[in-house]
Amino acid sequence: MALRERVQSWGGFLASMVVPNIGAFIAWGLITALFIPTGWLPNETYSKLVGPIIVNLLPILIGYTGGSVIYGHRGGVIGAVATMGAVVGSGIPQFLGGMIMGPTAAWLLKKLDDVLAPRVPVGFELLVNNFALGILGLFITLAAQTAVGPAVEAVSNVFGSAVSGLVDAGLLPLAALIVEPAKVLFLNNALNLGVLAPLGAAAAAESGRAIHFLLETNPGPGLGLLLAYWLVGKGFMKDSAPGSIIIHFFGGIHEIYFPYVLAHPIMLGALLAGGMTADTWFMVTDAGLVATPSPGSIFAYLAVIPQGWHVQVLGGVALGAIASFLVGSAILRAIPVKQPKALAKAGKSGIPGLA
Repeated sequence: MALRERVQSWGGFLASMVVPNIGAFIAWGLITALFIPTGWLPNETYSKLVGPIIVNLLPILIGYTGGSVIYGHRGGVIGAVATMGAVVGSGIPQFLGGMIMGPTAAWLLKKLDDVLAPRVPVGFELLVNNFALGILGLFITLAAQTAVGPAVEAVSNVFGSAVSGLVDAGLLPLAALIVEPAKVLFLNNALNLGVLAPLGAAAAAESGRAIHFLLETNPGPGLGLLLAYWLVGKGFMKDSAPGSIIIHFFGGIHEIYFPYVLAHPIMLGALLAGGMTADTWFMVTDAGLVATPSPGSIFAYLAVIPQGWHVQVLGGVALGAIASFLVGSAILRAIPVKQPKALAKAGKSGIPGLA
């Protein structure tokens, strides 16, 4: 019981860095869905916003939020600065880097302030505080650029190599064991665009379709997870689930459901059940898409399904959602999610459905 509570508390803390920034994720998702070349209203000028937002803005927001949870505004400032080091030190979106550097930098600053506060002459508090943050921020940011950014990218590459190996070995259903945890850690874009999309492009050039495009982008497991929270869950996670379903399934922004897993890590089992069920169906029916759906919404899926293959593709989406829903519902009934204090505080941040 104690271990489960510690894991849930840790997950709630991670979720508390993301939940207050859901509005920014939605804004990025809408810009992506509307203006990228495969979007609803392709626009070359506005689509330039997509990359900088996901690479720079969103990780820094997460780093700031994580720092502020630990040490208020000062913690948020140094958390954002430190996260920038991870961003520059890597070629992938550093959501995980922000989750690491934000709280770490804020904790170190708090300890430094505790040491300096009794020793600062009256009238010099502001000067010392600013220089303390700036100098500590310098060293932490350099460390993040040198170590944390590359380390997170290395973890992403390990996940990608594992998925590629399973695909090459014909063990597609087991790919979900790598894909779903990687997605929850916000490594989904690196995994899809860095590994699965190139493999899929090569396969599609030969046969006209590729199963690789289905492995990470399938909205079914996430839909089932959110339905389970909506129908069986409690509190603000239940209340916010319907809106998240719209954003995830119809808007293709999978990041919206990741905090639901971080807040109750055992719900990863629902995603694994959905992913493995769907991937098994895709493998048995030889399903595939002609290109990677971008973003991963049901509408994008409909646009890239080969002619005559709708049953095979949509069947996998439906089965993934059903399996995820059934397992997720069983988990929530057996082990109800408790609202951690950090996440409860985030729920009062003005997010519709989370207050």
